[in-house]
Amino acid sequence: MELMKPQVIERAALEETETAVLATGVEVWYGPARSVHGIDLRIPVRRVTAFIGPSGCGKSTLLRCFNRMNDLIPDCRVKGRIEVHGKDIHAPETALEDLRREVGMVFQKSNPFSKSIYDNVAYGPRVHGQSERQQLDGIVETCLKRVALWDEVKDRLKSSALDLSGGQQQRLCIARALAVGPTVLLMDEPASALDPRSTSRIEDLITELRDLYTIVIVTHNMQQAARVSDYTAFLYEGNLIEFNETRRLFTKPEHAQTNDYITGRFG
Repeated sequence: MELMKPQVIERAALEETETAVLATGVEVWYGPARSVHGIDLRIPVRRVTAFIGPSGCGKSTLLRCFNRMNDLIPDCRVKGRIEVHGKDIHAPETALEDLRREVGMVFQKSNPFSKSIYDNVAYGPRVHGQSERQQLDGIVETCLKRVALWDEVKDRLKSSALDLSGGQQQRLCIARALAVGPTVLLMDEPASALDPRSTSRIEDLITELRDLYTIVIVTHNMQQAARVSDYTAFLYEGNLIEFNETRRLFTKPEHAQTNDYITGRFG
């Protein structure tokens, strides 16, 4: 059971389209209130895409659509079509377990299990049927190295993950997400609760992972979006105002509303 790397065969086929996630006419409703308004968006393969915009603009809500985390929210309805690698994620044959294995997620607040460091990373592979110790050891080591945590914890893998610092816990959660072999990684404000040094390490990690994974990050920090992302989507009041290459969006925005936001006139 190979869980150490993304699904290389599928990725080769994706090179032709350069699209990992395709959203068409996506709307999100909480009861009678519409939170996201008819968004059309293409997320490129193996690039970092940032969602920016003021609080309550729909960034996290849209992000959670991509692995159907909104299904867990009472009275939440998602309309429109979302494809991951060309497959409709709302199709009757779609298995949520497989979708969330393919599209991993890292949350704003680190949420390690109250288990050992080793068992946190090995948890997903075990759920998916991997029981061979040698294979699990390889997955744990590979994923911890991938998030630059191996050298810090290799001598205490049986220690509780809750004993790690906040920044280490967040990197552990990223390693846990990677352990099941996703191709897309969603990150919802992954560094907002961290100190500047830990934030810098998370940003460096995102840069290092971009060649292996499609990463979508929600951030309130425009400087962070400018530093780590290849593409940026600006959302306002549930609408997608502008989507472009990050450098272009920040230097030559096409919409006055985008310019007003990135220059600090509101937000």
